[in-house]
Amino acid sequence: MENYCILVVEDQELLQIAIRDILDLEGYKVLTASDGVEALSVMEKNRPDLILADIMMPRMDGYAFYEEVRARPEWVPIPFIFLTAKAEKEDVIRGKSLGAEDYIVKPFDPQELVVAVEAKLGRARAIREVTESEFDALKQQIINLLSHELRTPLTSVCGYTELALEEAARLPSQDFQKFLVGVKRGADRLTRLVEDLLWLVRLDTGQVDREFELLSTISADMDSLVFHTVGLYNVTAEAKGVNIILDMESGLPSVRLYDPFFSEAFGRLLDNSIKFTRDRSDQIFVKVWHADDRVKVSITDEGVGISAEDMERLFARFGQINRIQMEQQGLGMGLVIAQALIRIHNGELEVVSELDKGSTFTISLPVVK
Repeated sequence: MENYCILVVEDQELLQIAIRDILDLEGYKVLTASDGVEALSVMEKNRPDLILADIMMPRMDGYAFYEEVRARPEWVPIPFIFLTAKAEKEDVIRGKSLGAEDYIVKPFDPQELVVAVEAKLGRARAIREVTESEFDALKQQIINLLSHELRTPLTSVCGYTELALEEAARLPSQDFQKFLVGVKRGADRLTRLVEDLLWLVRLDTGQVDREFELLSTISADMDSLVFHTVGLYNVTAEAKGVNIILDMESGLPSVRLYDPFFSEAFGRLLDNSIKFTRDRSDQIFVKVWHADDRVKVSITDEGVGISAEDMERLFARFGQINRIQMEQQGLGMGLVIAQALIRIHNGELEVVSELDKGSTFTISLPVVK
């Protein structure tokens, strides 16, 4: 059975031996323990592929043992089957509510035990294969993106720098200025890449959550923050010939904010709308208002829009829509980071879009009473 290892935790010695013999005949490697404490010690040395555990045991019963196992991230995927002489409905419900994969009542038929074990191992194997396949695909995607995102700006920086050094004595100041612009463009792109990766690390480690808890405040100054952030991105919009129109309701109620995080999220949404606006005559509409105990901020563009199929992976990590056609840069993490920062504010981010018509991203934050 692919050398699967099964841990049997049973305090009745004769039953423990019987279960071990049944599984041994089926080709499994079997480890045994008499209670939860001994079982945890066994698992420190040998990680089983499946656990069969009695409920009523000395020192540490099956429920406590189960919770100890699930408290360790590396043991969470291990299938867990409860063995018990109890047939009370409440006991069955409790075992399943904890998340155990199955619940076998003693006395049981040997074949019943074997079938249950095979089914749970098969299911675990299928999940593992799918997970590994998805991980491999994601890993390859990340490698491809990083390879492109690192090589392209580095080529620009190195190329322009070498040209400038070789021709420094003879270059007119105007050409030298062009070289510097090329170097800065490549450096800026590398900076954005590093910043996005750092945001991911801070989000995944919980650092952003801790900062929000420590530094967020009750603010009635949402309109000023929106106005300031729009001003920062006006330069980028104007360079593309896009006009940002701001419509803000006065007297907005208070919300809990950490200004740098909210500005980062809102700014990324603005940047996204500017990036996907096609025509110089297009406009971006930013609206701020209060409704249903929420303060809402919407960004509506007249850009390329998003298809229904692409909407399903809009917030997927490292996912970019029409990367080649739109000549996108970056890792495709802008919307992912924006959504995460808004959720930290206990808010929501909604998207409505139509292909070739444009998109509306709406931030919704709860009012603090």
